[in-house]
Amino acid sequence: MFSHRDTGIATRTATILLTTAVFLVFVPAVFAQADIAVPDTLVADSTTVAVIPPAPVTNLAVKDAPNDHGHAFRLTWTKSADDMAGRNNVLMYRVLRTPAWRGPFTEPEGQGPEWRNEAGTWWHLIKGEFDTLGNVPAGSESYKNTGGKYRENSDFSPDHVGFFFKVLTIAADGSVSESALFGPVESSGQWYDFGKTWILIAVILFTIVMLTMVDLARKGRELFIRPLAGINAVDEAIGRATEMGRPILYVLGLGAPDEIATIASFTILSRVAKKVAEYQTELLVPCYDPIVMTIAQETVKQSYIDAGRMDDYQEDQVYYVTQNQFAYVAAVNGTMLRRQTATNFYLGVFYAESLILAETGSLAGSIQISGTDRVTQIPFFVVACDYTLIGEELYAASAYLGREPVLLGTLKAQDYVKGILLVLMVIGIIGGIFNWTWLTNLFVLNL
Repeated sequence: MFSHRDTGIATRTATILLTTAVFLVFVPAVFAQADIAVPDTLVADSTTVAVIPPAPVTNLAVKDAPNDHGHAFRLTWTKSADDMAGRNNVLMYRVLRTPAWRGPFTEPEGQGPEWRNEAGTWWHLIKGEFDTLGNVPAGSESYKNTGGKYRENSDFSPDHVGFFFKVLTIAADGSVSESALFGPVESSGQWYDFGKTWILIAVILFTIVMLTMVDLARKGRELFIRPLAGINAVDEAIGRATEMGRPILYVLGLGAPDEIATIASFTILSRVAKKVAEYQTELLVPCYDPIVMTIAQETVKQSYIDAGRMDDYQEDQVYYVTQNQFAYVAAVNGTMLRRQTATNFYLGVFYAESLILAETGSLAGSIQISGTDRVTQIPFFVVACDYTLIGEELYAASAYLGREPVLLGTLKAQDYVKGILLVLMVIGIIGGIFNWTWLTNLFVLNL
């Protein structure tokens, strides 16, 4: 006896076999009556669309870039007829370059320029290849290629070597057209950059004014320098220390001896040391840099000699502390509090220690005169010191105190040239307002 489950399976199997037999018998007959062939493989019908490249650029011209050190070319061309016109499908332009001895022009094997770099390897140009110099967007009609100046540069472009150039016009659909080849063209450096003529004129003008002012100062002409409150207070601060019988502290900062602010500080130190020697007041100069210490020792010694007080000079007045920034600050702060200095000078290069020094001196009740060319530290000195020389005033102070003709002449020349520049700026602003291009173009500098 079969179960209901077995009967159902048998029924479904018979139905599948019957359907398959009907398909195999009747479908070929239908195709035969309709005279339709059954393809072995179904192939999709496709239509090939021809891609038309954009029109190439025309009138390509390449010249050595003027007014430079060489290793550069300037390319100009007329943009494609399909750039913002025609089919309007230009995406960008690509500039290619090849040396004259490769690509379509070859020389015997082993010939051609080669350069050895400092690493001892050979840099050379590969025959038969074009270098891509760069891409510029649609609408462009010029390109400047500036290669490396030195042989070890990856983009080194040698002078006096012929190069051929071409420009590819690339459409949005990826199609490309090439311009005609242009060349060979060689690059070379020029002795004079006409784009910097105004700089030459300014240098000549400044030199003439400076030499004139120096000559007047040497002849005894009194040159006016704007009074600086911090410098006018130097004699008062030294006198106060003398009356109180307490020492004067002079901090040269953390700068190296070749920094301008440190050099200016040496000049001021010379003036302070001479006045201290005349008043027979104690001077302390803790130094951060050993070379600065040596220069400071000679400066102070010479000032005592000029004051006729050589016997009062002691070498330990100028001493080396350490080149650790905050250890140096801790030592200087300890000196302020132990010796109760009456006057503190902070003149030179300062960093994060500026506020620590100035606050400690303020707590000690000292008169404090500061000056630095570090813009980030000036606010701390301004709020914590009695007088502050801001930026260039530090340099002017050295001329103000030293009264040397060269320093005074240079300072006055700077003032006059600044005045001329201010006048020119006003003229340029007026020319820009009224759109006087002939005037504003006079001030264009090709840097």
